[in-house]
Amino acid sequence: MSTIDLTPLLKSPRLPEFVAALNDRLQTETAARERFYDEMTDGEKVEFIDGEVIRHSPARNQHLTAKMNLARLLSIFVDTHDLGKVRDEKCLCVFPRNDYEPDIVFFCPEKSSIFQPKTMKFPVPDFVVEVLSDSTECRDRGVKFEDYGAHGVREYWIVDAESEIVEQYVIENSAFRLLLKSGSGEIVSRTVAGFQIPIRAIFDPTENLMTLKKLLK
Repeated sequence: MSTIDLTPLLKSPRLPEFVAALNDRLQTETAARERFYDEMTDGEKVEFIDGEVIRHSPARNQHLTAKMNLARLLSIFVDTHDLGKVRDEKCLCVFPRNDYEPDIVFFCPEKSSIFQPKTMKFPVPDFVVEVLSDSTECRDRGVKFEDYGAHGVREYWIVDAESEIVEQYVIENSAFRLLLKSGSGEIVSRTVAGFQIPIRAIFDPTENLMTLKKLLK
């Protein structure tokens, strides 16, 4: 976790006012978050970000195709090699302040060992994939990028289904570093040991099927 420089705040004569305002905000958010937990259902995709409930609209076909293609490859590989668990967009991941339902997540064996049949709130994933859409790109590259990097996500892929490009970020010195940005060639996970696929397998059905057959051998 990165260190935050609080020196300017600690030296401010208005420090008590700032602290009081922050406490009020956090208390309000805590109450709203509890309502969110009470009211959420497994039939909708919702997130709790910066004190607000975010409801997601249906996705376009290109988004769904890329997500399904990658989730299938990753899930089959992880299950085959008993590396942990893969979950998709209805998996509510609880961070210190916010709750997200990423498109695809991977949990290592230690974290996934605590999952129960009725689990609805999951820990911070080790690996996250977000497939961009017009309504989510700002958050995927903004608050989520910062939150994922600050709180234990070791690897983050941003998939642009329209441009058919993948960005691969890995944690280095407590911050995400861009390792790869490409629409061709191979992509190798730094978190899921041995997971290596052609980038085109995320977007092209024929390439996806060929890659799937190789993973099953």
